[in-house]
Amino acid sequence: MSILHNEQTGIFSLETAHSLYQMKADATGVLLHLYYGGKTGGDMDYLIRYTDRGFSGNPYELSSNRGYSLDTLPQEYSGNGVGDFRLPAVQVLSENGSRSVDLRFVGYAIAKGRRQLSDLPFVREAEETETLTITLRDSVIDLDLELKYHVFPSQDVIVRSARLINTGNQPLVIEKAASACVDFLYGDFDVIHFHGRHCMERIPERLSLPRGVASFGSRRGMSSHHSNPFVILCDRHATENTGDCYGCMLMYSGNHLEEMEVDQAGSTRLVSGIHPDGFSWTLAPGEAFQTPEALLSYSANGLNGLSRHYHDIIRHQVISPRWQTAKRPVLINSWEAAYFDFDAEKILRFARSAKEMGMEMLVLDDGWFGKRDDDNAGLGDWVVNEKKLGCSMQELSDQIHALGLEFGLWFEPEMVNEDSDLYRAHPDWALADPDRKPMLARNQLVLDMSRQDVVDYLFDAMCAVLDHAKIEYVKWDFNRSISNCYSHALSADRQGEVAHRFMLGTYQLLDRLLKRYPDLMIEGCSGGGGRFDAGMLYYCPQIWCSDDSDAVERLEIQRGTSYGYPASTMGAHVSASPNHQTGRMTPLSTRSIIAQSGTFGYELNPEKLTDAEKEEIKKQISDYHRFELLIAEGSYYRLTELDENKDFEAWMFVSPDQKEALVNLVMTHVRANGPFPHIRLQGLNPQYHYRLEGENIAHSGLALVNGGFAFPQMHRDYPAAQLHLVAIDEA
Repeated sequence: MSILHNEQTGIFSLETAHSLYQMKADATGVLLHLYYGGKTGGDMDYLIRYTDRGFSGNPYELSSNRGYSLDTLPQEYSGNGVGDFRLPAVQVLSENGSRSVDLRFVGYAIAKGRRQLSDLPFVREAEETETLTITLRDSVIDLDLELKYHVFPSQDVIVRSARLINTGNQPLVIEKAASACVDFLYGDFDVIHFHGRHCMERIPERLSLPRGVASFGSRRGMSSHHSNPFVILCDRHATENTGDCYGCMLMYSGNHLEEMEVDQAGSTRLVSGIHPDGFSWTLAPGEAFQTPEALLSYSANGLNGLSRHYHDIIRHQVISPRWQTAKRPVLINSWEAAYFDFDAEKILRFARSAKEMGMEMLVLDDGWFGKRDDDNAGLGDWVVNEKKLGCSMQELSDQIHALGLEFGLWFEPEMVNEDSDLYRAHPDWALADPDRKPMLARNQLVLDMSRQDVVDYLFDAMCAVLDHAKIEYVKWDFNRSISNCYSHALSADRQGEVAHRFMLGTYQLLDRLLKRYPDLMIEGCSGGGGRFDAGMLYYCPQIWCSDDSDAVERLEIQRGTSYGYPASTMGAHVSASPNHQTGRMTPLSTRSIIAQSGTFGYELNPEKLTDAEKEEIKKQISDYHRFELLIAEGSYYRLTELDENKDFEAWMFVSPDQKEALVNLVMTHVRANGPFPHIRLQGLNPQYHYRLEGENIAHSGLALVNGGFAFPQMHRDYPAAQLHLVAIDEA
């Protein structure tokens, strides 16, 4: 059993392979958080001390006990307005105007497996999954709160969410409902968050938590380029391979908020969930509201150890079983090759060249539909522009398949241009305030995905294309933030629901399409990495990592992404040199090594390649196929510390049986008469000898881990090296 309840002490213990999570309801019914960390072999309630702290009041029933205060006790899900002055996990407006929420324990249930969520993505059940449901109640406002804990023991992950139920006869308005709240009584933490911008997403930044509140989040209607819904709390001295680290990843693609507060006594509270700004949800009597799931994990083995927990759970319990072990095609995308300037003949020329080099799929990007010769018109009109193509989509698809390639197509379903037949027919289908001109971005508006008629239209329009041409892949884009978030289909008092209902509509559309086309691969995209989150990964096994395809920039982007997300989810392509975004010149070999640490493909015009470059690409694709399983399923290790080494970046993959490894190093600063790049490898079996491909010398795993490996000096701009190690015997 991974979930235990001690009837004598009242303590709940959630155990994974290497962690323990404990809580209990005290005599007043307050659910106290006792401990989260490495296994202890005992109950941890002894860590709680009671004292009278000035200006920390006491519950009415314990008014004579000044040492008992909600303001100082570690709680499993903090209420609001009743004596805990720290961050609340929930805020509810009652009909009489009160915002106080006081939650007390009423019961629990332990079950094998887990129930699926009907409207939200969720972590799929594993054979060993168990679920704890704890019910808390505020009897004054007739609110029940079900805290859900799904335990995945072998992956060292605990999945949390909350369900709020109106059990009374008056409506309630939810103004905040966090997915997870975790109190750490002791510890001095750094926080790592992942900020960015369009074309430079998920950049890790490590900060010492100050006294007071620190927060990161998005109010852009998407998880965003600017703040990923994933944070790490770690020991001040934690490294990639040592120290205690805690992760919290929200499985949601819309507005989110991660808050941390260090209080007067040095304890730390972490709260994660839907962003409360602009959010309100009317809960009628008998109705329930389900929060998104949050994935918690603890590692005593530093940041690399924590990353591997998240990689494992995402690869095996988040991504669809259809794609967990399936081979991903090496594709070429038409965007940077042609932009909007193409017809069928040009695309077929690309396809012929791609096939000759060993590529397996061609993706036709933006510009194939409606009146779409630039980004100012046509969005929403998902009708094939046969005049521009010179043929039907079925004819183009048939010709590409006749070459031996698969075929993919770009969509941006949630967007609309004012210059479109759809907008002219249904202007009220766009999000916009009454009597106010909306903000435009790329001359496009956002469709109101909270409306069922909009979701139904998009489903029918996309099916009309997918039903009449053989299409194995869809690139799903989302190219602006949401503003003017007003729905013409909802009353004034329900407008705070629009942003969340928007995400529910998007998830519904994805779900319906995948049920109709179970073999369709959808790659997520939002101007690149603007919706790179576990929620989208439930539907999309891979996400275009960034619109910045510059290889050197991708080093930083892909490193930051790797803290929470596996390489098998990162769309990564070899692009042209000079790069279209930065103008940087980078060797073709370096561009390939970096792109291979993702779902490998190409983003360039094959007609501009030299014969030598084409031969090199053939070799790159051949190598990728040799290493594909190792990259997709291997354990990932960052070999350079964050912000410690500015001359090179190094990382590696190790097979599950530790008999094979792939080591990658890219020089970002070549120095005259410089030192030899030296790294200590990770994850190898110390009992094995490993032979470096192309050499006859073997080194023990112990030597490579403890003594490391020295690379020769490298020259010119951005050189790279790749080592393939294979175990030959035990040391």
